[in-house]
Amino acid sequence: MRQQTSSEVNANQRIARISAHLDPPNLQMEDAATVSRLNCRAKGGAAGFKVAILGAAGGIGQPLAMLMKMNPLVSVLHLYDVVNTPGVTSDISHMDTGAVVRGFLGQQQLEEALTGMELVIIPAGVPRKPGMTRDDLFNINAGIVKTISEAIARCCPYAIVNVISNPVNSTVPIAAEVFKKAGTFDPKKLLGVTMLDVVRANTFVGEILGLDPRDIDVPVVGGHAGVTILPLLSQVKPPCSFTPKEVDYLTDRIQNGGTEVVEAKAGAGSATLSMAYAAVKFADACLRGLRGDAGVVECAFLASQVTELPFFASKVRLGRTGAEEIYPLGPLNEYERAGLEKAKKELAASIQKGVSFARK
Repeated sequence: MRQQTSSEVNANQRIARISAHLDPPNLQMEDAATVSRLNCRAKGGAAGFKVAILGAAGGIGQPLAMLMKMNPLVSVLHLYDVVNTPGVTSDISHMDTGAVVRGFLGQQQLEEALTGMELVIIPAGVPRKPGMTRDDLFNINAGIVKTISEAIARCCPYAIVNVISNPVNSTVPIAAEVFKKAGTFDPKKLLGVTMLDVVRANTFVGEILGLDPRDIDVPVVGGHAGVTILPLLSQVKPPCSFTPKEVDYLTDRIQNGGTEVVEAKAGAGSATLSMAYAAVKFADACLRGLRGDAGVVECAFLASQVTELPFFASKVRLGRTGAEEIYPLGPLNEYERAGLEKAKKELAASIQKGVSFARK
């Protein structure tokens, strides 16, 4: 039998890789250049991390999936939803970036979507509509997050998990309880995404100061709903000062930014595009931390001892094991101290609501 030349072997390998990109089921190619279709990558794909988006066909999920496909730190991108994933996957897979995209449809494929993932992003659930509070979403989204968390505990217990599904103040405690029950809870790796509050704060402060929002850093602590969102305007970088009227205006607008979008869309959705942008900004920070980059600091809602509450959003340093350091709040002025007390009262009830749901 004639021995294959190196160029023939290379050609077979290239064909196998292209085939795997277009048709990813776990089949074996039976020739001298045997390649597992599940594990091979499109030609030109760069090394990176394996990321899953759960709820990838939704209003946040689709732009989030597109932006993650553009991220050079992503090597494999799994898109999961209960409807419409094949179309979203086909569409996004045509983008000429390195990440290989695979789609998964329905709960029977949830575990396959999660196996081997290093970062899991969860925008799954229903969006807010006019007149709805984040708590109105609770009964639907709480069950979705619980089911997903149980699958994560089985299939990728060491992954960093980014929770977007609202109400984050309750869904993160739900996921924590599920992981505790499964014996897989790592408080450094379960992160509620509050980045949109920071993004809004940077934007609105930039408008007031006449500065590029990319040059501004506003710490936003507490939680991710209404009065639990506490922008620390006394700690803005670069240092600046605001009038009492500006502080009231900025605080109110940052706390109610989600409602502003819901009302502007008049029943056609909630903050999906800016949320996807913020989620990708935070996911990118997590991936840079996983890569070992130094000085990656962002705000997130996680298990914390910064206050007496079991969960709290504050600045954290992201690294190879997740949130490797949680920073204290720093000096607060009188306005912020009063806001903190208000935030903690509401936050405590939301956390307990999530814990109770998970334990029942």
